[in-house]
Amino acid sequence: MSKETKTKTHADKVKDKAFKKLVALGKDVYGQLEEGKYPDFEMPLRASSNIFYDLKTRQYSVGEKRVRRSAGNVRHLKPFLQTMFVASFAARDLLQPGRTSTLRDLYYSSESAMAKMFNDQSESDNVITDVEAIIGMAREDFNIFPDARSTIFGDLVVSFQDKKTKQKRELNLTFNPDGQTIGPTLVKSDFVKTGADKVICVESGGMFQRLIEEDADEQFNAILVHLAGQAPRGTRRLIRRMNQELKLPVYAFVDADPWGMHIYNVIASGSASAAHLTGLTTPDAIWMGLTPTDITTYDLPTDNFTKGDLNRTVQLIRDPRYQKPYLQEELKVFMQLKKKAEQQSLTSKSLTFVVDEYLPAKFKEIEKMQRDGKI
Repeated sequence: MSKETKTKTHADKVKDKAFKKLVALGKDVYGQLEEGKYPDFEMPLRASSNIFYDLKTRQYSVGEKRVRRSAGNVRHLKPFLQTMFVASFAARDLLQPGRTSTLRDLYYSSESAMAKMFNDQSESDNVITDVEAIIGMAREDFNIFPDARSTIFGDLVVSFQDKKTKQKRELNLTFNPDGQTIGPTLVKSDFVKTGADKVICVESGGMFQRLIEEDADEQFNAILVHLAGQAPRGTRRLIRRMNQELKLPVYAFVDADPWGMHIYNVIASGSASAAHLTGLTTPDAIWMGLTPTDITTYDLPTDNFTKGDLNRTVQLIRDPRYQKPYLQEELKVFMQLKKKAEQQSLTSKSLTFVVDEYLPAKFKEIEKMQRDGKI
């Protein structure tokens, strides 16, 4: 192994891999044209009939069915050209010069093409997903990101290349008291060191700020991640990296409703829309609450279930991702109570209740469930 290879950053390795795969796609199409053929390519079928929950990997995955897209089929011609445009844009305009693009940026960049490439952004977003499926890498790997909205705070030192000086720079993620935005650079940064021994993922911004203000990162020796609702894929990738590379257990602290449970399980098991990708899930992540049992234990303020909440709970009971004993038990409590509560309901006790009483009790409860084999 060369010295250059040894010193490559995590971001460099991901960039190189994505660039090579995109170039290989282009070369394959070009080679077919040189042979006088209508070029085509294959990709996994992303229809629900080809998506299943893989018990081995503990995430949604695509099956073996594949589809072929050919320039020789008039119905395929436009999506074929759209796919080539996105692949070319990612390789030539993003990875090669070291730029990034949002999903919205790419849509508007296509407007400079000779003909209108996409009717709307949903169409361009779908083609980006096609490119992911073809090369087997996430859009973030070829520098296309959604608008950043998640944040992170805790004792984790990361390193990355400074844009101005082109030198390696290190940053401790306690630097910003409001939390550091989880953007493209942070997702691909190298981990230098951490004093934390866990990651706590927090659904709401209000609770995230409450935990920072009450020094929960120090009290629980934790890195805090604000999910901003369902976590963006870059955030889920960063959570997985902290779990895999730093060996930090991950806990999801969300609202006590079936939608909060779903936010947790997208972190743990992924989503059907990203079934064609790996590297986004943290299968051993633990749902710590709020649970419906917490509602009665702490006599929290609640709202009544809507019909949608009830139907969603029934769906989760049957979902293969929710078969762990402790998840099934809590789902049944939801069905009995037919009530839900937000994280911030804990402040009805006191502003410091969450760090003084709730989280310490919750970690003890989780340890007991782990000993009993329920988790």
